[in-house]
Formats: sequence, C-alpha cells, structure tokens
Amino acid sequence: MRSGGLEFSSDAGGFAGSQQFQDIKQSAQSHLLMRIEEEGQELTRKPRHTVQQFVLTEVDAFIRRRRVPINDVETRVIADALFKDLMGLGPLEDLLQDPTIEDILCNGPKEVFVSRGGVLERANTRFTDSAHLLRVVRRILAPLGRRLDESTPMVDARLHDGGRLNAIIDPLALDGPVVSIRKFRKDPMTPQELVSLGSMNQAIHDLLQVAVKNRCNIIISGGTSSGKTSLLNALASFIGPAERIVTIEDTAELKLHHAHVVRLESRPGGFDGTGEVTQRDLMRNSLRMRPDRVILGEVRGGEVLELLQAMGTGHDGSMGTIHANSPRECLYRMEMLAGFAGFQGSESSLRRTISSAVDFIVQIGRLASGKRRILSVTEVTGFGDNIVSMHELYRHETVLGPDGKEHDRWHSLGIPPHSAKLAAMRQLPSVGKGHLHV
Repeated sequence: MRSGGLEFSSDAGGFAGSQQFQDIKQSAQSHLLMRIEEEGQELTRKPRHTVQQFVLTEVDAFIRRRRVPINDVETRVIADALFKDLMGLGPLEDLLQDPTIEDILCNGPKEVFVSRGGVLERANTRFTDSAHLLRVVRRILAPLGRRLDESTPMVDARLHDGGRLNAIIDPLALDGPVVSIRKFRKDPMTPQELVSLGSMNQAIHDLLQVAVKNRCNIIISGGTSSGKTSLLNALASFIGPAERIVTIEDTAELKLHHAHVVRLESRPGGFDGTGEVTQRDLMRNSLRMRPDRVILGEVRGGEVLELLQAMGTGHDGSMGTIHANSPRECLYRMEMLAGFAGFQGSESSLRRTISSAVDFIVQIGRLASGKRRILSVTEVTGFGDNIVSMHELYRHETVLGPDGKEHDRWHSLGIPPHSAKLAAMRQLPSVGKGHLHV
C-alpha cells in the first residue's frame, strides 16, 4: 500500500489503531519537532517528497536510538502519520481520499466512524487527543475563512471539493469535539447509474425524465442520508441545455453540468449576528434574475413560500428536497413551515396553493441494508374537501425471488399521470407495469 509516497504493508492497519502506535507517535513527534527547530527547517517551503524523506529519516533514527520494538513497516506507518500531521490533515487524510467513503464521523478523538454504501463502520484510526482533532479541523477551516472557538462553538462549512463539514465543540459537545464530514462524488450520479444501482427501475426513470422535460414541479422527500441531493442532481440532468437555472442552498452541494447555471449560497450571520443572508432572501432575489427554473437544495424554513410562489407563477419545472418520511408528511411539513414563515391566508388557501404548485413528490429512503431506493412516486392531483388529493404511481416493495434472495419491485396501480403537462406520457407502454429489479 502507498500513502503520501511512503510504502507500508496493508496489514499495518491494526498497529495504526493501537495505543502503542499513539504512544510511539507522540514521543517521535516531540523528537521530530525538536529536530526541526534545531535545523531551522521551514517545511512549508520545501517539496512534499523532501519533507517526507526528512520525516522518515528522523523517525527511523529515533526508533533505532531508543530501540523501540517495532519493525520497518510500522516505522513507516509512524512516519507517514507524522508527515500528514505536519503537512496534511492527519488521520482524516486517507479517509478523505478514499472514494468508497461517504461520511466521516468523529465522536471525539478516540471514536471515528465511516459510512460505506449507507452502512456505518468503525474506522481503524483515531486522534491523539481533542487538541489534535481541533488542530486538524481548524486547518481545514482556515482557508475557508471560518472559525471554531469558544465564541463560535458550531460551524457548518463547504469544502473546496464540494463536501460539507460540521463541527461542534465544548461546552456544547460534552465528550470532545464532534465532527461530521459529508463527501460527494466529483462526478454526480446520472439517472441511468441510479437505475443500474437499483435505486429505481427503468419505468420510473422514464416517468421522471418526461416529468422534468415537461416542466413538472417536483419535491424530493426523504430522511437524512437517504440520497435526496444525489437524486435531485440526477434529475436536473434532464433539464434542457438552453434553460437558465438558479440553484439555492445553505451549503452548496449540487453540481449541475449545464451551460447556464447561477449558484447561490446562504450566509450565516457574523459574530455580532449581522450580515446573515438566508435561503428565503436568496429565493426572493432569484425571482428577479429571470430564471427558467429554480432548484432549492433543501426546504427548511420560510423559503417554502417563495418556492411555492415560483412554482405557481411561471417558473414551472422547479425542484427541491425536504425532510419527511412520506409524501403526506411532506405536504404537512410544507404547511408547517409556511405557517412559521407567517403565511397570512387560511389553511384551505394554503393547501390550495400547495396543490396547484407541486406536481410530484418522489419519496426516497435508505433501507436497513444501507441501500438507497425510491420508495414511491406520488402525483398531486388537486384539492377538495380541504384535503390535497394525491395518487401513488409507483410503490417500492422488497420480495424474495426464486433464488431466496431479496429483490426490489416497484408496484404500480396502472393509473397514468393526471397532469396535463404529461398528456403524452399516458401513451407510454411502461406506465402501469410493475418491474422486478434483479
């Protein structure tokens, strides 16, 4: 295995997670810092490979002089870790570079977990102490112009590679700094990739493709880490190349490969509480920017009113995500957020506004196995008896196949889309048929 130019065996992982490793590394670090000071080294001005070799030479000399009982492979592991502490992001560096990892979760310095394929597992690494973890986090935040200290004990920041970091420290976090890093692929998943991975079948793909191209308003509903943003990004790829898209997010995560995209990101208030720019402020401004479509990364506050206004007043084809466990709960949450935002009309008028604005609700979820699946595609059909009426076009089911394995099936009642925007869709042979994904 190679890391940062230093070679070491892949079976050294157990050593890297041991207390022996931490003890030796701490002693070697003190020796290394002393040698850097003695020689007046300015490591930041030297090439990385030169610094790597210097660290390895000094650590090897320290190990031999102290007769520390570790082999050459373990010596290189120590040197590699110290190099990353000096020049990189310490224990986080390998985790951030691993393309299979989706989330990195540090519950204090000793407990580090990662998510792969939607399943959490303990990482075979840790930090020396809370101060070590804080140094690494502040090194990440420094170029972003963000701070993390007693006066600002919480921070949410967008990383340069498009990922997102959230950190919270003492006195709010009782057991040491808590750090959550959400990683995103450099190249977002395409709709066809989601079909290949089993997140949806071809019939749903075709329905959503026609819905987006025909400017239906779509809300993607789901829980945390269910794949809402990935699905939103994939659906946005169906938008025509000539359309002007304005995206609005709290932390910019969307990556749209269109020629005409305006990306807006909200701004938290300063230390004195001034300077805040909310998603609602950006939504209001976006409607003056001549957008063909508005894409809201997540509906979480008063911006729901502006989104409904945009959907209902000439900005058809707009989309967004929301935290909810079902299509009906999605509607209830939109009502609640609109009420908190100061909606002045009656409950009936609010529900009528929602029913006229939203065309489809796509519910996505993460199963117990970690797989992310579209659980339902529901069309909003109208308003009557003070209730927003809907019908479900597709519903996900897990079935046992002849081979005894679980398979995904999307069941349909055979009802074609009601929206006049999708009149042509009613003629497609795939509508109304359930498909078994194997």
